[in-house]
Amino acid sequence: MIYDFDIAKKIAESLLQINAIILQPHKPFKWASGWNSPIYCDNRKTLSYPEIRTNIKQGLAAIIKSHYRGTNMIAGVATAGIPHGALVAEETGKPFIYVRSKAKKHGKQNQIEGFFEEGQSVVLIEDLISSGKSSLDAVRTLKENGLIVKGVVSIFTYGFDEAKENFNKNNTEYMSLCDYKTLLHQAIEQKYINENDLQILENWRKDPKNWK
Repeated sequence: MIYDFDIAKKIAESLLQINAIILQPHKPFKWASGWNSPIYCDNRKTLSYPEIRTNIKQGLAAIIKSHYRGTNMIAGVATAGIPHGALVAEETGKPFIYVRSKAKKHGKQNQIEGFFEEGQSVVLIEDLISSGKSSLDAVRTLKENGLIVKGVVSIFTYGFDEAKENFNKNNTEYMSLCDYKTLLHQAIEQKYINENDLQILENWRKDPKNWK
């Protein structure tokens, strides 16, 4: 679910402009999962563009202020969610923590870095949601440590049915600044792709595991 269509269009335009998202329907990428994909997304590139970075920060903060009032703190998912999470924490004036994928094997062996107390409410910041597994792993870690997770907010989501099912099963709400449908709409408008490409890209999203 996206927060606002006009904001989503603006973010989509920016992501395409700086090649944070690349669409290659005829020369697909290979994901770590083994899936063939006509899209590659690297939202970390947005950090190098102050105006775009600010738009993202303000957009994420707006979601929290309007939908997750009373949130005590902001959390980021390591690693790509950390910088954006920290920027949102600064924008909203909230404390910041981040969640590792695994606990450290040395020192205090923390999986959550930063100060928090049981019973505090938190919104988790992600850069990208595909299946939602890494986000939900972080959600479970936060809950296991006594925190109340109000929701997950991301920059971009592919909108996979699998992600919706995973979040529903875990009773976790999520929202995004931009999604795949809006991105394709903007890509057509910017003449980044043509109508023939659009059909290929839409077919991939329907069944990404089996797409060739």
